[in-house]
Amino acid sequence: MSAMADNHNFSGNGGDNNDQDLVRVPKRTPMACTFCRGRKLKCDGRAICTNCAQRKLECVYKPVSET
Repeated sequence: MSAMADNHNFSGNGGDNNDQDLVRVPKRTPMACTFCRGRKLKCDGRAICTNCAQRKLECVYKPVSET
């Protein structure tokens, strides 16, 4: 029975660093342009984002007012 209990440690090093390696959070754009925000699209945060460039729209970044 004790041999089976020892097999439950999959990490080999205590699992301290494996949590950081497995969880990858994509980098978020701090602010979306008004078009992407209105359409709830993924904005890439460039000076002229990809969505606006494809549609030949003016790309405007306006901060959200905290109310």
